[in-house]
Amino acid sequence: MNNASSIANSDNNSKNSNNPVTDRPVRVYADGIYDLFHFGHARSLEQAKKSFPNTYLLVGCCNDEITHKFKGKTVMNEAERYESLRHCKWVDEVIPDAPWVINQEFLDKHKIDYVAHDSLPYADASGAGNDVYEFVKAAGKFKETKRTDGISTSDIIMRIVKDYNQYVMRNLDRGYSRKELGVSFVKEKRLRVNMRLKKLQEKVKEQQEKVGEKIQTVALHRNEWVENADRLVAGFLEMFEEGCHKMGTAIRDRIQERLRGQQSRDSTYLLQNGKGDEDDEEYYYDDYEDDDEEYYDDDEYYDEKDEEN
Repeated sequence: MNNASSIANSDNNSKNSNNPVTDRPVRVYADGIYDLFHFGHARSLEQAKKSFPNTYLLVGCCNDEITHKFKGKTVMNEAERYESLRHCKWVDEVIPDAPWVINQEFLDKHKIDYVAHDSLPYADASGAGNDVYEFVKAAGKFKETKRTDGISTSDIIMRIVKDYNQYVMRNLDRGYSRKELGVSFVKEKRLRVNMRLKKLQEKVKEQQEKVGEKIQTVALHRNEWVENADRLVAGFLEMFEEGCHKMGTAIRDRIQERLRGQQSRDSTYLLQNGKGDEDDEEYYYDDYEDDDEEYYDDDEYYDEKDEEN
């Protein structure tokens, strides 16, 4: 579809949207496969429901035969997909066995005023690559909705395929048999061994992370301890120096006090016994003088003896 056609369709949509029917709810139709119904589907249906202030939303869902033929195998069967849609609060009516390509007859049968879908082209059944919504776009009855990024049925299936082995083990652990899961005996054993190894690796990694956290904690506390130790040692040395100074001062004062006491006692004793000491001293000198008077020389003595003889 060229740019001129897109502009024309946009103008038609705008014109029709600005002048909808007013005597009844506007009947809007949305269709799809809705496999593994998710919030992306719900949001697109919400947009369709809110296209007009008063909207009656009809949702068509293709059956398994048509879907498998033109799109591929689904996870949910047609009954499950129909039921999922009935539980969406934006849906007023579900149309089972919806056609792959919409025509005027289908619109007239269900009294559809507008068709809501995202603007991406979807190939019709002809194989020529024609857009299945080309007819309603040309008629000006197409209401564009926006897709939700990051979610789609294909994305969900890709996640399952990517982690297939984990989901197989998950279901085996929940009681499913390997036959129900289509898994051979050898594959089941291999998966169990691989899962045990993976759990062991995860446990080892978890322990490594815990050890790393412990090491970081110890290193942090060690730095704190070193800082505190330096401060404590400095404080201890300061207190020790101050204590030594006080103790030295106390010892010096004690010694000086005792020396002063001893000197005081000696002075008092000397004052009390001073006279007796002087007499003793004089007596001592008197004795010394007497000894000097009685002293005589031996040679003089013998000379006197010789003279007498």
